[in-house]
Formats: sequence, structure tokens, C-alpha cells
Amino acid sequence: VTATQGPAVFASLAWYMVSVICALAIHAFIVLPLIIRFVANRNPLQFAKAMSPALLTAFSSASSNSTLPLTLTCVEERAKISNRISSFVLPLGATINMDGTALYEAVAVLFIAQLHYGHNLPLADQIIVALTALLASIGAAGIPHAGLVMMVIILQALNLPLEMQGIIIAVDRVLDMCRTSVNVWSDSCGCAVVSHMETRTA
Repeated sequence: VTATQGPAVFASLAWYMVSVICALAIHAFIVLPLIIRFVANRNPLQFAKAMSPALLTAFSSASSNSTLPLTLTCVEERAKISNRISSFVLPLGATINMDGTALYEAVAVLFIAQLHYGHNLPLADQIIVALTALLASIGAAGIPHAGLVMMVIILQALNLPLEMQGIIIAVDRVLDMCRTSVNVWSDSCGCAVVSHMETRTA
């Protein structure tokens, strides 16, 4: 990367990392806690404390699938959600609820496009990126670096060179850990919402 792009590319990579981490932080620390508080009617801090072992494991392993058994344990034993709900919601969420991955893929493709073209994409192309990232994340496996594989679909949709992925691979592991934690946290929040809805309608 240094040979082809020059050392200035690392400044761009730093801003890219900041953008992804800030976006994930807004989703994890503002959007999802608001859902926990006002939709699931739970204390977000207490729920996060109950889920902390699963979240830390997701961060260290960067795999929502390998974290799934611990997530089930935390939801049932620490958050007191029934096995009937958790055993359905969490495996389903680990398969299709990849909001952290979708957010990351959108930012990554926009970064690659700006680096390649030298300017921002038109609004229509940005909408294509957002929708394609959402759909591609549903098919992503819950293993490390799965987002990079699915990103190929988005790059092809915008006619961007696939080799541009090589620029972001150097920093992908750290971002993968962050987005996996967001994925697991979101699955847990969904579980709490379903549990509250069932309790309210029972």
C-alpha cells in the first residue's frame, strides 16, 4: 500500500477508522440503549452489565457464532430471559442481524470510492451502497473477516476495483472486533425486546 499509494494513505486510513468506530459507538451507546430503555423497558446499564461476558468474548474473538453459547448463557442466567425466546432469537440474530457489519461495509465502500475517484459518490450511488450493504450483511457468516467477503458484492455493484480492498485489510481486524461486539449487543437487545413484547401481550 505504501509503495502504490504513498505514506499519505495512512492518514486517510486513520480517518476511516475513526469514522467506523464513531458510527459503531453511536449505534451501540445511543441507539440500542434507547431501544432497551423505551421499547424493552429495561435499564440499559444493568442489561449491558448482564451481557458483558458475551460482549467481551465477541470483541476478543471477532466471531458472533463462537460467542453464541455464551450469549445464550448470559441472556438466560444473567438477564433472566426465557430459553424459549433466547434459543430462537439469538441464533436467528447471529445469522441475519448484522447491523454492525452493515454499517462498517457502507463506510468502507464509501471510503474506497472516495480514494479511487477522488470525490464523494452521488447521492443515488450512496443509497445503492446503503441498501446493498444491508442486504449483503444478512448473508455474512458470523466468523472473522466475513464482511470483507461480502463487500465484494457492493464493490462490483459500483464498478470499483476489488483490489482496493487491500488498503483496508491492514486495519480490518480491530474494526472486526468492534463490529462483532455491536452485532452481539444488538442480538441481545432484540432478545430483550421480544421478551418484553411477549410479557406485555400475555
